[in-house]
Amino acid sequence: QVQLVESGGGLVQAGGSLRLSCAASGSIARINVMAWYRQAPGKQRDLVAAITRGGSTNYADSVTGRFTISIENAKNTVYLQMNSLKPEDTAVYYCRFEVTTIDYRGMDYWGKGTLVTVSS
Repeated sequence: QVQLVESGGGLVQAGGSLRLSCAASGSIARINVMAWYRQAPGKQRDLVAAITRGGSTNYADSVTGRFTISIENAKNTVYLQMNSLKPEDTAVYYCRFEVTTIDYRGMDYWGKGTLVTVSS
């Protein structure tokens, strides 16, 4: 079993910054990809940023240059530094880990989500 625990959401004014974190624990042999998604009210869940174990990154166009994804492999933790926040960044943010478990299964896990609200 693998658990993901997110933290760092909250209320911030436009132009401000927040840092989200997501830590994984449990029966993990290797984390292959870590990603952040977001879902605004009435909209689908979209990819925000992703990073591989080797450090390759991918960002949504809407956050490029403002958000930075990073990892701390020793702690099985992924971060999302969000700068220059805009009201349209308001959403529930979810982390997702693609892992290989200790019994060599490829699995996908999601966090429960953390709310980010950006006021204008």
